[in-house]
Amino acid sequence: MRIRVRQLDDADLGQTIEFLSRAPVANLFLLSRIRQGGLDSDRLGCPVHGVFRGGELVGLVHVGANLVPVIDDGRDDAVVDALASKVGRWRRSSSIMGTDVTVLALYERLARISPDTWGRPREVRSCQPLLAMSGQPRVAPDPRVTRIDERDFEPYFRAAVVMYTEEVGVSPLDSGGGYRRHMLELVRQGRGLGIVADGVVRWKSDVAVTWGNVCQVQGVWMDPAWRGRGLAAPAMAAVVELARRDHDIVSLYVNDFNTRALRTYRRVGFERIGTMATLLY
Repeated sequence: MRIRVRQLDDADLGQTIEFLSRAPVANLFLLSRIRQGGLDSDRLGCPVHGVFRGGELVGLVHVGANLVPVIDDGRDDAVVDALASKVGRWRRSSSIMGTDVTVLALYERLARISPDTWGRPREVRSCQPLLAMSGQPRVAPDPRVTRIDERDFEPYFRAAVVMYTEEVGVSPLDSGGGYRRHMLELVRQGRGLGIVADGVVRWKSDVAVTWGNVCQVQGVWMDPAWRGRGLAAPAMAAVVELARRDHDIVSLYVNDFNTRALRTYRRVGFERIGTMATLLY
C-alpha cells in the first residue's frame, strides 16, 4: 500500500494523540509537547512529519532539538526509510531519542544518507530500561523530600546544572537562559522535588514530563557527599508518593550501565516495561 509523508498540523491532532496514546509511557515526551503546543510548527517550535499508509498514521518524527521518531512497527523498513528521507542530510538536532528499535533503525538509515552529519554521534546509549510503577513504594519514604520552594531555587538550579553536565557531558547553560527558565517553571509548578539542608540541595529530581495520568521523573541527582549511605531509595520513594498525588503512573528511564540506580529503582517498586535509546551529538 502506498506511503505518503507530510507535515502534520492541528487538523491531525486527534489522530496523532490516538496514535501516541497506544504507548503513553514511551511516548510521554511527545504527548506532553503536543498538549502544550499542538502541531502547528510555529507554536511548537519545530515541525512534526507524519507517515500515512492508506490514510492511517503509521509513523511520525518530531524534528526539533530532539529528533524523536515513533513508528507503529519499529521494524517497518518502508516507514523508517520515509522518515529518514524526510529528515534528510542536514542535522539540526542534538539528540535522537525514543524507543530503542525505532531510534536505532532511523539512526542506521540517516548514517547511510549522511555519514559525516549523522554517523558520528559522540555517545550512543542503546539500552535504557524504561521503568514504571503505579502502586505504593516498597520502601518507607524520606520525609525530608518536599516540593522545592522558589526561595530555594538558586541551590536547586546549581544542583540541576551539575546533574545535567554529569549526565549529558555538556553544560546546559546558554546565553539565552533557556535552561534556567525551564527549571524555574518546574519549581513554580511544584514539579521540582528535593531535600534542602542548610541551604544546600542534597537530593533533587523533577516531575519533568506529564500527560493525563502519566508522569516521568527526570534529573535525579544526589550530592556526592550523601552517596553510598542508603538514602537514594527512601528519597525516590518520597518522589513517587508526591508524584502519585497527581498521576497514577510514575515512570523514568535509566542507562543500563547505571546498575546502582537500577537496583535502587527496583527496590522502590519500579518494573521494566520497555527499552529506550538516546544518541547524543
